[in-house]
Amino acid sequence: MTAPLATQLNTATRDRLGRPLRDLRISITDRCNFRCTYCMPKEVFGKDYQFLERSALLSFEEITRLARAFTQHGVEKIRLTGGEPLIRRNIEQLITMLAEIPGLDLTLTTNGSSLARKAASLKAAGLKRITVSLDSLDDAVFMGMNDVDFPVAKVLEGIDAAAAAGLAPIKINMVVKRGVNEHSILPMARFFKEKGHILRFIEFMDVGHTNGWRMDDVVTAREIVDAINKEMPLEPADPNYTGEVAERWRYKDGGGEIGVIASVTQAFCKDCTRARISTEGKLYTCLFATSGHDLRALLRGGASDEDLHAAISGVWNKRADRYSEIRSEKTVPLKKIEMSYIGG
Repeated sequence: MTAPLATQLNTATRDRLGRPLRDLRISITDRCNFRCTYCMPKEVFGKDYQFLERSALLSFEEITRLARAFTQHGVEKIRLTGGEPLIRRNIEQLITMLAEIPGLDLTLTTNGSSLARKAASLKAAGLKRITVSLDSLDDAVFMGMNDVDFPVAKVLEGIDAAAAAGLAPIKINMVVKRGVNEHSILPMARFFKEKGHILRFIEFMDVGHTNGWRMDDVVTAREIVDAINKEMPLEPADPNYTGEVAERWRYKDGGGEIGVIASVTQAFCKDCTRARISTEGKLYTCLFATSGHDLRALLRGGASDEDLHAAISGVWNKRADRYSEIRSEKTVPLKKIEMSYIGG
């Protein structure tokens, strides 16, 4: 007698380089109320930009079905992204549905603009923790980067609300771009060390094709760590798990830690366990992918669970992506998927 499908799977599916499938990012909207210059610049995502019709978006039921299927292939963590995920109407309902999946680490990345009023309801719905994007404590710098004049104070209010609601640990993501906000590195480190939140610095990456990426604009992970270490001594910390994206550093005085995401200067492809699902249900096996695999068509075409599982394993088993390891000036012009489309 054949064992049930869940029993047959229930182990991590591996790609051609032996990497398991452990982490899944799901973009639940392609819309955002910010126009960050490194992600959704106004020059491209202006007033006339055509976002997806509501009917094109995966429904909450479709997202949940996919989430359950991926956990059968070894996924342990799901992160909801966008666009800005808190723009999606009734997101708490989706979180409630996903939170019912046994053993799932459910988290979300937000720009923090709606967090002050939603933190408590997100926690009540079953969200476990949260990551907030904030690129500077300097209002002029931050408003210039988000390009909609959104003030720092409102994001900080959201972070405080998340802490009060028990969404922990809270992580703060700062994209560092040379000539724009590198002078904010130390003020951000001091502030969030005092707050007790984990600050993660992200090298300016060549995601997509619209952010004007140049290697000259990259403030390297080594520069960031060296700058902080001179004032607040650091020591390396072990990864929390295999495939962790951020390189961890502890403050020697015991005052917490920082992380550095260095996909430009210190490729981590060999341990990458992430898959991404776009807002309209395409599966991407790399942040720097040029094409995806349509799962929405399967969902809406009457596919059985067996069909869905076969599609997922079929894509991941063939995966050999390692863009960051082979990046060169010649690879930059490729028509890569925009960060806002697959959630970073």
